Amino acid sequence: MSFDLAEAGRAVAAHGPVVRVVVAEVAGSAPREAGAAMLVWAGGQEGTIGGGALEYGAAARAREMLAKGGAARLDRMPLGPALNQCCGGAVTILSECWDAEGLRGLAEAEVVARPLPGTTGEMPMAVARILRRARGEGFAPAARIVQGWFVEPVTAPARDLWIWGAGHVGRAIVAVMHPLPGFRLTWIDTDAGRFPAVPDGVVQRIAADPGEIVTEAPKGADHLVLTFSHALDLDLCHRLLDHGFASLGLIGSETKWARFRSRLAALGHAPDRIAAIRCPIGDPRLGKHPQAIAVGVAAEMMTLKSAKARTEKERAG
Repeated sequence: MSFDLAEAGRAVAAHGPVVRVVVAEVAGSAPREAGAAMLVWAGGQEGTIGGGALEYGAAARAREMLAKGGAARLDRMPLGPALNQCCGGAVTILSECWDAEGLRGLAEAEVVARPLPGTTGEMPMAVARILRRARGEGFAPAARIVQGWFVEPVTAPARDLWIWGAGHVGRAIVAVMHPLPGFRLTWIDTDAGRFPAVPDGVVQRIAADPGEIVTEAPKGADHLVLTFSHALDLDLCHRLLDHGFASLGLIGSETKWARFRSRLAALGHAPDRIAAIRCPIGDPRLGKHPQAIAVGVAAEMMTLKSAKARTEKERAG
């Protein structure tokens, strides 16, 4: 888990100062791992540290901090004796108030390291070594407490996912993918009336001819093509094959995909390039319900993301 500066920035812009509640350390069994975090403001919250009495109490303390202007606090909670939860372990919870100025100070950080409440003295050498490795080698440490300091990586730049189509499947995919960390969603369709309410942080694009904005997509973006029109789907696949992509998924049956392969070949695309398109998207075993397709797509995208991260780590190391 990591410190998502973009997510925190959006919350501060919408609600003013927020308290970020993060699991700093875990001993034994616990609902969430170290680094899991939630953001709390006076009228709401997002994210989770595991729910139940642990989260309820942490949110209440965070709102008290906001109301009284309290400093950062550290709470060590044995889940069984203190909260009557059955996990049996213990967690250490760090709660910190963040505003726009504080987040700006972290803008260039690869790793965020700060002393825990009650810790005094200079930065330990162990923490300094972690920061040097982060700057020099791209090292991303696990979120943890190191000699009285809390160290956690900053969320890597978001991975671009362009979703072409705001029909039932597009809506389901956005609903599932939007809360997941590490993705930046761009959602495209031909008319504003085709969209429901667009979640915060999702970029909405309206284009009478969506193919005309293909060239605006980053070369390394992932794409999901699922418009209302087979002709539009084909045009987008054709243009994206010319433009380039990290991955490209197309909604459709085996019959549709066979026709598309033939037509894309007739448009001059080589068989190996056409084969880079995934069709159908999702997991056919889950069925064709929009939400079932969305769950399968999310699993695909998370698997692709994990594989890409492993490859980049191997190349760096």
